[in-house]
Amino acid sequence: MKAQGKPMKAYVVVQQAKFLDRARFDAYRKDVLATVEAHGGRFLVRGGAVTVKEGEWPFERLVMLEFPSRAAAETWYGSPEYQKILPLRLDSVEGNFLVVDGIE
Repeated sequence: MKAQGKPMKAYVVVQQAKFLDRARFDAYRKDVLATVEAHGGRFLVRGGAVTVKEGEWPFERLVMLEFPSRAAAETWYGSPEYQKILPLRLDSVEGNFLVVDGIE
């Protein structure tokens, strides 16, 4: 989706429910930043305290990334450099991984 001729930003939202293997996750975490930055992305939230004001939050951790467009986010996820480290994340945590369009 575009607003006034420019791509809308896209966000990756990761809800981590459970750590399975912290050592494998640490190996993933060590290398993920370079892959994100190579595709114009940046971390907005990378863990941190969560205060639930309404409803329930059954997750241990929240991560949010911003990309300049959905295409950039999708290209990052499918890139060889990210696919190389993705098994480390998949084997080390349970949770949800979403790509969502932003608004202008």
